[in-house]
Amino acid sequence: MATKLPTVAIIGRANAGKSSLFNRMVRAQQAIVAREAGTTRDNVIGKVEHAYHQFWLVDTAGLKDPNDEFEAGIQEQIVEAAEAADVILVVVDSSEYPGDEDRIVAKKALKSRKPVILVTNKADLKTALPDDEFRRLGIKPIIRTSAEHNSGVTDVLNAVIERIPAAHEDEPDDVLRVALIGRPNVGKSYLFNTLAGKQQAIVANVAGTTRDLNRITLNYHKQAIELIDTAGIRRQGKQEVGIEKFSVLRTLQAIEESDICFLLMDVGELNTQLDQRLAGLIAEAGKGLVLVVSKWDSVEGKDAYTRDALAPSISRNFDFVPWAPLIFTSSVTGQNVTKLFDLALEIEARRVQQTKTRVLNDLLQQAVQKHPPAGLKNTHPKLRYIVQTDVTPPWFVIYGSNLKFVHWSYKRYLERLIRETYNFAGTPIKFSFRDEKQIKANKERAARGLAPVTKAYKQAKNAEKEEYPRP
Repeated sequence: MATKLPTVAIIGRANAGKSSLFNRMVRAQQAIVAREAGTTRDNVIGKVEHAYHQFWLVDTAGLKDPNDEFEAGIQEQIVEAAEAADVILVVVDSSEYPGDEDRIVAKKALKSRKPVILVTNKADLKTALPDDEFRRLGIKPIIRTSAEHNSGVTDVLNAVIERIPAAHEDEPDDVLRVALIGRPNVGKSYLFNTLAGKQQAIVANVAGTTRDLNRITLNYHKQAIELIDTAGIRRQGKQEVGIEKFSVLRTLQAIEESDICFLLMDVGELNTQLDQRLAGLIAEAGKGLVLVVSKWDSVEGKDAYTRDALAPSISRNFDFVPWAPLIFTSSVTGQNVTKLFDLALEIEARRVQQTKTRVLNDLLQQAVQKHPPAGLKNTHPKLRYIVQTDVTPPWFVIYGSNLKFVHWSYKRYLERLIRETYNFAGTPIKFSFRDEKQIKANKERAARGLAPVTKAYKQAKNAEKEEYPRP
């Protein structure tokens, strides 16, 4: 079983440089959670590796609604961070004298009795104050950084790994990890217990800590399956500071750790925006997805007609994941509960299937001939060939020229054709585009000892100039 990684939280008042520090610590290690940057998830949680240590790094700037007043949400935010994190990084602006907000952050962080490190960012500015001005916050050690110029970041990483165990995720094993995702009170824990109780051959029962995830490992048809239960995310109207806060952390971790996610939805409260958002996070993470309507036993007069009437409405609201199967369950009566295991095994088999390059390229050429990709005047994308480069999720790379002009709708068109040829039900499939001119230019740059010009390279250069805006 994989070792559970420690969690490090970055907290502090606005504009102290938390997001820049997060981007430096994550991107410097080339371990962004999503393989293609630019998603909301990138801005919230990332995996960092430094000196044979791995840990989750969480940016609270991405978890807190930027429209909220500081006083309204900071205390709860820090309490949640302290509960969930093993180490807390308090970031302050070294060009400004510590204010009341900084003192509140420091006091709450220290009260958590977790290891706390003070990071005085923007130390490259001429107006940067000496460390003595920040000692009154009561935090040791104090590390001076300039996230903009990548200065002092290694010192922060070294200080972090001194305070966490040398955890490292094991190599992939043969355990299929399934996470139960959804809002509170949709029946996740009930389903968790029902699924566990259905099996007589329990392999292990690993209890989570108060900040961890409940999990249990069992056997089904000779396949070890680890179930991961989450506490859930409250609806937006039920939260004081919006849904983007630290209660999201456990769900994000569960999604990252899992291979397949069961997204549970209460039959009495379907089609909420939060359910749709969670489905989007799961798909963006490249995980398998099953839409599970729970508490089916509570529906009066239920029959096939009722189910057939509900299904189209649910499908319309989740049209951005049309490949996700929909199932109606009841943990009370046991309806379709065991079928969830069968679905998980089927989806995992599809996630690891390999396609044939010749079939893919015949498909691509037919697609281009039937519907050539649109572009600008005298500048049209040319799609030359396609290969599958990865599994879990299936990943396809298309080579050609002027590929930056390929519209998102054309990508959906190609995805639909691939899905019509190969059964990828239950899993997202990913695309990358490689411009042959850029590949040639990068080879020439490499011959001269220069860094390649890639999307990630350009984003890293932009990060040096300004902080990434939060969604």
